[in-house]
Amino acid sequence: MDIVCLIAGASVKVKVERKAALMIISAPVGVDEFEKYFALRWRILRQPWQQPLGSERDDLEDGSQHVMICDDDNQLMAVGRLHAASAQQGQIRYMAVETSAQGKGVGSALLEELERIARKQIFNSIVLHARETALPFYLHHGYAQIEKSHLLFNDIQHYKMLKHL
Repeated sequence: MDIVCLIAGASVKVKVERKAALMIISAPVGVDEFEKYFALRWRILRQPWQQPLGSERDDLEDGSQHVMICDDDNQLMAVGRLHAASAQQGQIRYMAVETSAQGKGVGSALLEELERIARKQIFNSIVLHARETALPFYLHHGYAQIEKSHLLFNDIQHYKMLKHL
């Protein structure tokens, strides 16, 4: 943020950095937290394409690692999931960041936590299918674009991406 100060009739521009917002990274616990978790997932990843509630879930939920990030007011900002694609490879799915939190490092923190969990589970790589709009984000974080993947809802092009851990 730039602030312009008047000092003895001269205009001086001063750079002021805001204090970084506190991010609380955890796994959802209990019915209420999971409902908020899935609601954000649906609102960001499914609702804009008029998909029904429930379309944000799949059969792998119970065997997956779920991560959420809340701010210091306990407002949910981001969610994501990691599951085993094979014995050596994890897959990240359903990463969603609240619109107001995008571009503020929340998605990066979420991805780093999912990668930390993958390393702990002794995966040697992570695969994901990124929306075309998210390619720059994942490329910035060291993922390689492998190939064009599926077209979700006949509208959203996805690309298979891979990162060796």
